Amino acid sequence: MTARIGVITFPGTLDDRDTQRAVRVAGAEAVPLWHRDKDLKQVDAVVLPGGFSYGDYLRAGAISRFSPVMETVIEQAKAGMPVLGICNGFQVLTETHLLPGAMLRNNHLHFICRDQKLRVENAETSWTVDYTSGQEISIPLKNIDGRYVADDRTFDMLEAEGRVAFRYLDGNPNGSLRDIAGITNEAGNVVGLMPHPEHAVEPLIGTGRTDGLGFFTSILKKLVNA
Repeated sequence: MTARIGVITFPGTLDDRDTQRAVRVAGAEAVPLWHRDKDLKQVDAVVLPGGFSYGDYLRAGAISRFSPVMETVIEQAKAGMPVLGICNGFQVLTETHLLPGAMLRNNHLHFICRDQKLRVENAETSWTVDYTSGQEISIPLKNIDGRYVADDRTFDMLEAEGRVAFRYLDGNPNGSLRDIAGITNEAGNVVGLMPHPEHAVEPLIGTGRTDGLGFFTSILKKLVNA
């Protein structure tokens, strides 16, 4: 029986279908989850996809954080369930405090959409075991509130504990401090990043490469070997 990966849809989510497809391409079963439903339908892991949930009103991810489904996600994540937040999903994870820090408007104040080179800094999380530390990958990036910030104490903690998962290469696209593109929690089951791996899983679409597929094969491998 294959792993079941839940993909949450909030009002304003726009990458849920792409994420479901990426899950299927990796060989797992994609399970749609609705934001108003606390039931996670016995999934093995959850993805919070990209988009503009609730129109990014108040603050990106601030309203979604209070959706009924997030009560269960927070509870299960603290119990060890793997959770991946992509772009808006990363913003939601910071709002829930499952991941530290916050996301602010890009330093150039413009929406940006481009292929983005990243360096894998931590290849030991539930979502990165199919990569190698130091590996360089390229996946699409698209955001306007993508500038990751935190205080110096938090940054020093993330660096010391190896919790920086990805770093921007060849130019920082949004002003994220210390070039951080993605981070993980202490246990390594919760990962958030701004770029979109679900758009780079098949050679005919996205970047024309499959550099993002590793996220989804990683969690499949992690669950099968659990």
